[in-house]
Amino acid sequence: MPALDHYPHPAQLIDHTLLRADARRGEIEELCSQARDLGTASVCVNPVWVETCAARLAGSGVKVCTVIGFPLGASTSATKAFETRDAIAHGATEVDMVMDLGAARDGRWEDVETDIAAVVGAAQPAALVKVIIEICLLSDEEIVHACRAAQRAGADFVKTSTGFSSGGATEHAVALMRATVGEEMGVKAAGGIRSAADFRAMVEAGANRIGASAGVQILAELQR
Repeated sequence: MPALDHYPHPAQLIDHTLLRADARRGEIEELCSQARDLGTASVCVNPVWVETCAARLAGSGVKVCTVIGFPLGASTSATKAFETRDAIAHGATEVDMVMDLGAARDGRWEDVETDIAAVVGAAQPAALVKVIIEICLLSDEEIVHACRAAQRAGADFVKTSTGFSSGGATEHAVALMRATVGEEMGVKAAGGIRSAADFRAMVEAGANRIGASAGVQILAELQR
């Protein structure tokens, strides 16, 4: 993937994220203001906040990303597809879905692919689809299978983590995901990325999108 200096500004790689269940309206509004000022790729919020963010970010160029089947991935495919359509109707242009993790652990990769395809079918062409594979729960072999299932299903990105399980992004996993999907898909690193050093490490490993709640701090460090 292109090096960090390929991009006019590192903010263009960041999904400025607030997914806490107890987030208040004022915090969401501040998130949007920060994203607009910094020029991040998107804000990433829970579905209940999509309409609010879409209104506040209209005309800014900052996209509205939301999460589907979050954080467990254990909703039915029909439910995930409905969530996706509802989010798009309220202004989402990117969706980060959690794949069927139980099916992945069972090795039922056709079921994993079908689940992803349901969301892709509901989203495209209106929204990008990123597939959260939750790397902390998978072996390297399972990470490869998950990435290939996402590719076959027509997703746009694979993503490391929800940030709500037992671990987050690692350089090793990002590099493995990039090696598996090649240059044709995006790779999003998320979970535990809190510093400029973390950010640079993930980009150098192959990520071309970074999900972080510490985006303001990261960008301030990068400018020092």
